[in-house]
Amino acid sequence: MELIDLGYGDDFAKFGNENAQDGFIPARVISEHKERYTVKSADGEYDAEITGNMRYSAESREDFPAVGDWVAVSVCDADFAIINSIYPRRTVIKRRASGSKSDYQVIAANVDCAFIVQAVDRDFSLNRLERYLTICYESKVKPIVLLSKIDLFGEELIAEYSGLVKGRIKDIPVILFSSETKKGYEEIVSLIEKGKTYCLLGSSGVGKSTLLNNLCHREIMKTGEISETTDRGKHVTSHRELIMLESGGMLIDNPGMRELGIGGAEDGLEITFEEIYRLSADCRYQDCTHTVEAGCAVMEAVERGEIEKSSYENYLKMHKEKQHFESSSAEKKRKDKILGKVLKNYKKTHRNKY
Repeated sequence: MELIDLGYGDDFAKFGNENAQDGFIPARVISEHKERYTVKSADGEYDAEITGNMRYSAESREDFPAVGDWVAVSVCDADFAIINSIYPRRTVIKRRASGSKSDYQVIAANVDCAFIVQAVDRDFSLNRLERYLTICYESKVKPIVLLSKIDLFGEELIAEYSGLVKGRIKDIPVILFSSETKKGYEEIVSLIEKGKTYCLLGSSGVGKSTLLNNLCHREIMKTGEISETTDRGKHVTSHRELIMLESGGMLIDNPGMRELGIGGAEDGLEITFEEIYRLSADCRYQDCTHTVEAGCAVMEAVERGEIEKSSYENYLKMHKEKQHFESSSAEKKRKDKILGKVLKNYKKTHRNKY
């Protein structure tokens, strides 16, 4: 297999050539499981670990390899390699880490396009869809919406779901498909290009793993049923993995995400809620929060029905999350800086004693 088949484009090749070191070869991270990795190079696949120096110098979770990353590895034997460094990421899909106020979790790296999968039954949520879109836009990744399980309902109701999405989400492809009847599959396959990397995003139980299995024409990921007690999908996919498709494209499957926290995603919010940001220029006050101020052009548009109230409320919630994350992140950096100075002074004093 050639590196270009794994998505090794000119930008990565240029960086690799300019930073080449003896004994290191480029490889792509194709799976991750509790800081153990599988990497794939032109010569084959290897189990891999990061160096102790990488682990020690990492300042956040973003500094660890993620599925889709290009890394420089040193091969130790026929089955094992050491990851020495990470190539600069062209794109990175990330969310606020679960349980953290100021840290990110990297979902996938160097992705060209994200398939956002929602089922038209229990999972359907325009608010959640806007969250996924914000994350994609912030990551500079092209989003495509896939509405699954259309075989469960009649054409009239399916058309209604499709209309709701297209009415609120502008200029984004929306594909309706069924893994039972295979309707819509031909359209999905036509979008997958050789050498490009795609990512599946969505909650548990929406049909991501079944879609992946069918696209691969074999069972790659286990599939599960919807829990009858919670009406939620079960977490069947337990880790992230990059799969090579027959078409030459690559698809990254992800565990279902019930929490989708927004970090510092100003650019993503601005694109997702483009109309709100456009109208904000007409607000009476430059620092308008679009909540209580007189002369707020955004609230006036909501009252006139030009902006959906639910979308407006979703914007306010996500914007508040972003501000809270940025505030917590700034506070964490301030404390880390203080701690760094204390440790530096301690080491200096300790060294002078001897």
